[in-house]
Amino acid sequence: MKIAVIQGPNLNLLGVREQNIYGPMSLEQIHEQMKASAAQNGVELEFFQSNLEGEIVDKVQECLGEVDGIIINPAAYTHTSIAIRDALAAVNLPTVEVHISNIYKREEFRQKSITAASSTGVIAGFGPFGYHLGLISLTQIINEVKAMQEAKQQQEA
Repeated sequence: MKIAVIQGPNLNLLGVREQNIYGPMSLEQIHEQMKASAAQNGVELEFFQSNLEGEIVDKVQECLGEVDGIIINPAAYTHTSIAIRDALAAVNLPTVEVHISNIYKREEFRQKSITAASSTGVIAGFGPFGYHLGLISLTQIINEVKAMQEAKQQQEA
């Protein structure tokens, strides 16, 4: 099983920026924790971070046929990017949207997620642990999808 982890703008500054909101962990530390958990479960992770909307759209599109699912934190693009939302819908892969902070307790403009409509589920407000929850959730979803596909193939045979 292979999962893409796509990180949006300013997440490269985790551990430095607004620690009162995002905590002291760096993006690299979060990714290392995810790698350790994934390795225990036979999951391969591919990491990508960009501050540019078009690069994130390109990466989502590149996932088609290459990965089994996506964990994405679109960051500020969560609230503005129809392009990322449309790319997620187009590839139609199991997707978990993760937010470190609870976007529903933040400024009004952050309380609406445009990208959530193209995600299987959303995890928000659990800090960096949300990525672990996202990994567990997405692994389960992918396994369920594979099991349903196998059952359908057996019925057709």
